[in-house]
Formats: sequence, C-alpha cells, structure tokens
Amino acid sequence: MTEVEAPHSTLPAVRTVGAGAPFAWLAAGWRDFREHPLPSMFYGACFALMGFLIVIVFRHAYQYVSALVTGFFLVGPFFAIGLYALSRRRERGEPPWLAPTLDAWGPNKSAIGLFALVLAVILLVWARASLIVFALFFTQDIPTVEDFTARIFALDNLEFLLAYLAVGGFFAVLVFAISVVSVPMMLDRNIDGIVAVLTSLKAFSANVPAMVVWGLAIVVLVGLGFATWFVGLVVAVPVIGHATWHAYRALIE
Repeated sequence: MTEVEAPHSTLPAVRTVGAGAPFAWLAAGWRDFREHPLPSMFYGACFALMGFLIVIVFRHAYQYVSALVTGFFLVGPFFAIGLYALSRRRERGEPPWLAPTLDAWGPNKSAIGLFALVLAVILLVWARASLIVFALFFTQDIPTVEDFTARIFALDNLEFLLAYLAVGGFFAVLVFAISVVSVPMMLDRNIDGIVAVLTSLKAFSANVPAMVVWGLAIVVLVGLGFATWFVGLVVAVPVIGHATWHAYRALIE
C-alpha cells in the first residue's frame, strides 16, 4: 500500500490498496461478527424489519417498494454506525456491549446528523426519480409483490430496466463515493462532515479498482439478503458494517 496526499493538503492522507483488499475487509468483518454476534444481529434485524415494514405498508404500490428497498444502499452507511462502534470497541479491547453503541453518534452529532440529512434528501430524490422512470418506461401495469422480479427482468421491459439501472446506478455511485469512509471517520475522529466527505471522495478516486470490487460485494451480499425476504440481512448487514470499519482503517492514514 502507498499513501496518496496532495502537497499542503488539510485532508488526512489516504492509502492505495489492491483490488482484492475488500475480501480482507469482509474476512475481518466476519471475525467481528463472530466475536459479538448478538449485538451485531440486533442491527441486522433492524434492517430486516425495515424491509418487512416497507413491503407490508406499500404492498399495493410496489413501485414505492422498489424505490425504498433499493434506498437501503443509500441510507445504510448512516444506520450502520452502531456496527462501526462495535468494531471499534473490539479493536480497543472493550466489551462488545450493545448499549454504548446505540448513541455512538452522540459525540459528533452535528456532523453526523447533517450527513444523515444529506443522505435522506438523496433518498427522497431517488424515490421521486424512480417513480418518474416507472411512469416513462414501464409500459405494463405496475407489478405486484409476487411477480415483481419476473416482470422487471422480462425482455419486454428491457428499456425500463436499463433506464432504472442507469438512474439508480448514478445515485448509488454518488452515495458510495461520499460515504465509503466518511461515517466511520466522523465517529472515530470527531471531524466535520465536509472534511469526511472530501476524504471519502479522495479515497474513492485513489482506489477505483478496489472500490468497484467493494461496491459489487456489497450489492451481492445485500441482494442475497433481499432474495431471502430480508432474513439474510440479519447477517449480511452486520458483516458489511464491520467490514466498512476495516475499510476505513485500511484506507485512511
């Protein structure tokens, strides 16, 4: 690994890592999960419960479900802050208790709260954009919960699928770039959100191959969680959250 830092930069130095580094982060995240499974699964269960509630509340308007469920990718970095705190406690040799992590954002609540607001705004914009894509490109009746996947990926909906992936991909990459290390960094260093976001963008741009692998790994794991009617999120989300902490440690000097 090498450091990348501009002369006289006020941002923390970032390291460059190999494309295979995310697999090491996931392995470390799995070890953290195994060391404190119950508090980790609490956060995973919260994500799974959110998924169930979205499906139940919007079961007759599945275009909203698709937007809000995929919004997991957008707001996940904030809601996983308790998992970052658990990994930090293990790193420090502290007991892996759940209670101290519930308000882990407290010491830097202004910066983390502002960042959460930014993520919420992006989520709302994505939800509106998703509905517009449905209105413009989905030529059939809105799918139900039962036939959603089959109809979305049918060849006669190819234009819609490409448009949906293009628009959704834009929002996903934007959020991923600004949040890849920003929330763990605000938790750990008590810095403001602007510095955290700029550092995250710096780490992202310096490690594009690793970021592609890391992003795909997150999509696959969360996708498996969705495919099991959110039950798999009970494990997938904690492992990703813990791995994100280790990504922060690996990328930021």
